[in-house]
Amino acid sequence: MSLKILIVEDEPLAAAQLAALIAGIKPDAQIVAVCDSIESSVKWIENNELPDLSFFDIHLGDGLSFEIFKTTKFEAPVIFTTAYDKYTLQAFKVNSIDYLLKPIDKTELQQAILKFEQTTPLAKNSLSDEQLQIILQSVIQKEYRKRFLVKIGTHLKAIQTCDVSFFYSLQKGTYLKTYDGKTYLLDQTLETIEELIDPAHFFRMNRKYIVALNSIHDVSIYSNSRLKLKVNGAEEDDFFVSREKVKLFKSWMEGTD
Repeated sequence: MSLKILIVEDEPLAAAQLAALIAGIKPDAQIVAVCDSIESSVKWIENNELPDLSFFDIHLGDGLSFEIFKTTKFEAPVIFTTAYDKYTLQAFKVNSIDYLLKPIDKTELQQAILKFEQTTPLAKNSLSDEQLQIILQSVIQKEYRKRFLVKIGTHLKAIQTCDVSFFYSLQKGTYLKTYDGKTYLLDQTLETIEELIDPAHFFRMNRKYIVALNSIHDVSIYSNSRLKLKVNGAEEDDFFVSREKVKLFKSWMEGTD
């Protein structure tokens, strides 16, 4: 009987990469669904049989995936995927629940699946309220990245996160732009950076940009229910908040998210 797996991940590329890794480890496994938000996950869970195993990204476009447990009675074992500090998360490896740090390593994924397979059926339950609170506190109290190390020729330089106007991806590269207009190439992906910086000060407005709150000096209503931003240091004219993120963006701007 093939292993039925649910993937909750809002980045299509990350979801595809995870599915490919799973296929390499468990060729007979079946990815029953890929959900990209809390809303779509809850809807799928309420209308389908529970999977044998699930992989949940912690940060989704409409909030933390922990909210899924508050909304539904989800009793399938979960492996979280995250960019959070592994030393913090070591304390929360309980029962069949495990964590994989992004970018996901095939060997670690294989070990996590093996751990799931070796867990007794009675232990394969959902997170308890106490476990949820502990993990949630670890996220809330997380230390965010204060600096980013960049390479300039043969030299290294530390850029203060508070000096960053926005992060962006271009072709196969990821960059940051400072308030004084300087651009630097980064080693991390935009997805990884999103996990490292404080969501109170930075917002992932679409697949290309993460913008700092203090860099936004104008917001206007645009066509197709989108918002258009004017951002400090930006020469580009495509700073648009995608339609599905407009409500979340407004809450973030108000400080209520």
